[in-house]
Amino acid sequence: MKIAVIGTGYVGLVTGTCFAESGNDVMCVDNNQEKLAKLRKGEVPIYEPGLEVLFERNCRENRLTFTDDLEAAVDFAEVVFLALPTPPTEDGSADLQYVLGVATHIGKIMKSYKVIVNKSTVPVGTADRVTAAIAANTSIEFDVCSNPEFLREGVAVEDFMKPERVVVGTRSARAKEVMERLYKPFLLSGNPLVFMHERSSELTKYAANSFLATKISFMNEIANLCEKVGADVDDVRRGIGSDSRIGKRFLFPGVGYGGSCFPKDVSALFKTSQQYEYDFKILRSVMEVNAIQKEILVEKIISHYGEDLKGMTFAMWGLAFKPNTDDVREAPAQSIIKALLAAGAKVQAFDPEGMESFQKYTRLSIDYVKNRYDALQGADALLVVTEWSEFRTPDFEKIKASLKEPVIFDGRNIYSLDEMATLGFDYYSIGRKTIRK
Repeated sequence: MKIAVIGTGYVGLVTGTCFAESGNDVMCVDNNQEKLAKLRKGEVPIYEPGLEVLFERNCRENRLTFTDDLEAAVDFAEVVFLALPTPPTEDGSADLQYVLGVATHIGKIMKSYKVIVNKSTVPVGTADRVTAAIAANTSIEFDVCSNPEFLREGVAVEDFMKPERVVVGTRSARAKEVMERLYKPFLLSGNPLVFMHERSSELTKYAANSFLATKISFMNEIANLCEKVGADVDDVRRGIGSDSRIGKRFLFPGVGYGGSCFPKDVSALFKTSQQYEYDFKILRSVMEVNAIQKEILVEKIISHYGEDLKGMTFAMWGLAFKPNTDDVREAPAQSIIKALLAAGAKVQAFDPEGMESFQKYTRLSIDYVKNRYDALQGADALLVVTEWSEFRTPDFEKIKASLKEPVIFDGRNIYSLDEMATLGFDYYSIGRKTIRK
């Protein structure tokens, strides 16, 4: 099949590359000339494990191409995916200017039947608005579908190539046949292709991410209570996670969720509920808990050192919101660093992939170092904020020798309480007892 993907951000590039990998001819469209130049030279602008191999192969075999010519791409394609940014506005709702702007342009240039697919995460009713924008500028037949992505950063290629389910919102038999043909190679193991109303499909994406964010915030609340009552959140997590009705995933406490999806999608769904005069009380609490949780490591630092942190230096391991990505949007590290800097402290940070992104995105005045151990030099304590694999089994004797005092604030619970006690660290984690030497 011939496919156009409008937008080469995270979702668009993964989508286009994976469709090309299954044998389709894919033309990706972007108006950023600098990005286009890099893509044409074979440079992948994002860090996503497994993507570069597929990208290089499909570019080499000319199944994956890049252009700034929207009209040429629309003429070329049977299916046109809209993978455009929908950033949050000041009130938390999704900004649809890019989606609707491209839809209007498509209406003016299309010459034959197309299936237009909203791949971006968009509010309920967007398919109707895209349909209206196109129809206002053409008399040619077309269909608009909703096809939300469920890609987890760090494993996005696997999620796309072997999806647990594919959700498509359409009431058109013609569009349904096209989407069935397109996704058939990805569902050979029998996982479902679920068809539904466009509005149900749009809401499904927000509901899924908001539910997962709720699980995270709930476990963070349980972790905070564990510290009050003398329980261990790891025991509680294992106890409830073995219940098949609950499941083991998204039960790990920490310093809050971040990234490009959960904060934006929870906020957008909450805004939609307000627009329909429904008070979504659970989502309000989820957002409040997450905002508070991002400060909890700083509270532990102050409980150890006092409120005056002037002249102190903290080593930070991890800046990305999660491992295996360079995405720093809404990352807990931002809140922690801002609080430390405001208290007069200095931060020396290392992240395997996220330092360049963090520097560009935040402009925060911190020191970036070449490796994890460089961050420790002259520091008063170590803060673990992202659970990268390379942080899990470090040389603890080297840590002790580098720090002014052996103190660790672990925002991801990656170290054993017994080991920390044996090694002689002051050790603070989330929802577990504090180890004091």
